Amino acid sequence: MSIQEIIDKAHGEQRVVLTEIEAKQILSAVGIPCTETFLAATRDDAVARAEAIGFPVVLKICSHQITHKSDAGGVKVSLKSRDEVAAAYDAIMAAAGEKFPQARLDGVSVQRMAGHGVEIIMGMIKDPNFGPVLMFGLGGVLVEVLKDVAFRIVPLEAADAAAMTSEIQGKKLLEGYRGQDPADIPFLQEMLLKLSAFVEKTPGIEEIDMNPVFAYKEGAVVVDARIILSSR
Repeated sequence: MSIQEIIDKAHGEQRVVLTEIEAKQILSAVGIPCTETFLAATRDDAVARAEAIGFPVVLKICSHQITHKSDAGGVKVSLKSRDEVAAAYDAIMAAAGEKFPQARLDGVSVQRMAGHGVEIIMGMIKDPNFGPVLMFGLGGVLVEVLKDVAFRIVPLEAADAAAMTSEIQGKKLLEGYRGQDPADIPFLQEMLLKLSAFVEKTPGIEEIDMNPVFAYKEGAVVVDARIILSSR
């Protein structure tokens, strides 16, 4: 399914929030690497997907009406067997159904457990005065605690991407702190440039949130993503 087809499908269903799977399909299509993620509508589907992907895996609730999956009890990680996946599926669906009884639950997303790296956040917000603005900073829970994020107006040039990765206070974590592997900073900068190019040519996007992005010594991968469309 093309990017435009994904967007048109969402609008056709009278929604502006894309699922994690849809968001990752769009980002992958523009050259931003994401963990391969599959929808499982039933417990048996989840088990079969997990076996095909290979353990350990992660299960997350799949619903465009549930934004913060963890708050809904909708995330289970490091699942290492068929039985663990089956139990996690039941627990996720029960918790999400209890906390969000009006939400449409499509099932769960299944993805292989990514190797841990430096947690990064990347994304885009619409500023009422400046238009699309990209953000980059430390991700995971650190983004809420430290708010260590750099911003630039779209479109970005290479110098802008370089500045964003160097001006955050936590840049020492990117450079390799206390024996940790350094992050692939040029790769992260290229991801920012690809995101900028996509946003510039796709005006119907209101918000993009890629958190966390795991940055490695070589490369990086988007582990979770959210895209919100502009209303028509």
